[in-house]
Amino acid sequence: MPQEAAGQKRSVLSLNTDGERHPIENSLAVAAIVIGLVALILGFIPATHFFGAIAGVIGLPLALYSQMISATTGERWLNVVGMVASFVGTAFALRHGGFTP
Repeated sequence: MPQEAAGQKRSVLSLNTDGERHPIENSLAVAAIVIGLVALILGFIPATHFFGAIAGVIGLPLALYSQMISATTGERWLNVVGMVASFVGTAFALRHGGFTP
């Protein structure tokens, strides 16, 4: 590997597996998974269905856009998990009342 030949130590937890920096793609991937998990948690709780629905409606298109511009496999993994979490969280939120306050 080139990293070992040059004497550089690569971090274990890195989304930049190709050796290049991708600050925008990394930020969007992390935001997609965080918002997706928030939508999943808030959608699961009946009292917070409104905020879960909003988080899901924001998280799903964000994850889709992030998937479209992603550069590495690690980013794509986070995007897919964020997409699924946003979708399922939105479904739970809609089941519990959706956008009704």
